[in-house]
Amino acid sequence: MKVLIVKTSSMGDVIHTFPAVEDARLVRPDVSFDWCVEEAFAGIVALHPAIDKIHTVAIRRWRKALLDGGTWREAALLRRTLRACRYDLVIDAQGLLKSALVARQAGAPIAGFDRSSAREPSATLLYDVTYAVPRDLHAIERTRRLFGLALGYQPDLSALDSGIVPLSGNLAGIGGRTAFLLHGTSREDKKWPVQDWIETARLLVERGMTPVTTWSNEREKAVAEAIAEAIPSTIMVPKSPLAEIAAIIGRSTLVIGADTGLTHLASAFGLPTVAVFLATEPGLTGPRGPYASTLLATAGGRVAPADVVAEAERLLVLQLQAPA
Repeated sequence: MKVLIVKTSSMGDVIHTFPAVEDARLVRPDVSFDWCVEEAFAGIVALHPAIDKIHTVAIRRWRKALLDGGTWREAALLRRTLRACRYDLVIDAQGLLKSALVARQAGAPIAGFDRSSAREPSATLLYDVTYAVPRDLHAIERTRRLFGLALGYQPDLSALDSGIVPLSGNLAGIGGRTAFLLHGTSREDKKWPVQDWIETARLLVERGMTPVTTWSNEREKAVAEAIAEAIPSTIMVPKSPLAEIAAIIGRSTLVIGADTGLTHLASAFGLPTVAVFLATEPGLTGPRGPYASTLLATAGGRVAPADVVAEAERLLVLQLQAPA
């Protein structure tokens, strides 16, 4: 059986789909999976060994150039490519009108959430079969249940395994006990103050760990440089392709991150991961993993570096005590 997964974005949503793929890989070895995803996240999808072919869309880019002939040629090529693959089933794991329209291009039966379950009920008009999955469950569990219903099995929800493995990357000069500090995030109100990152790095160095950080834009670069200047043992990874950053994260000892997609990735790798949430609630979309923890800002909007590092130490001990 040949199945196409449609989950185009965002990074966290893509990562939340991995446990469902891993369930299916173990229970339905007769099923092969391809994936259709936003071009920016193709390297993330490639982390799961069960994914054969990755098709990319560029909805974010296409929206900015709807009248451009190149946009329509790219969309037409995607349609031809998907149809040529002759899928037996498409699972729209996103539940949005845009994802349903992408799924429709494959010319195969589409399974998805029903009207009471989908994020955009209008998407269900394009599905061939729909399933009810309670909306008050974490996104990971919702997707696992959807895959189980679509493929005819009951997922073991008592266990959680994303099944992803870090790809090889440029790890030159990065070794030992490293703590990746993921300070970059999309919204200003999600950002932990730079002085708190510096204090966290200092506390980690006192405990024999090497801080690692990186950046993807000029504002993030300024923060990374400030951390490295204050704590000279910090390794500052230059702006790099997402796959290379993922490789470094996957081989880290510990990850401390803001509310951002790469923090979800760390928890999916099964790493000790402390997520710092300042302006958002983890709710039904927060990081999940065997050694993942989320610290929420107090009423005064503060998360203390000492508390973050203490939680990181607790997770490291928990990992050491886990059965081999």
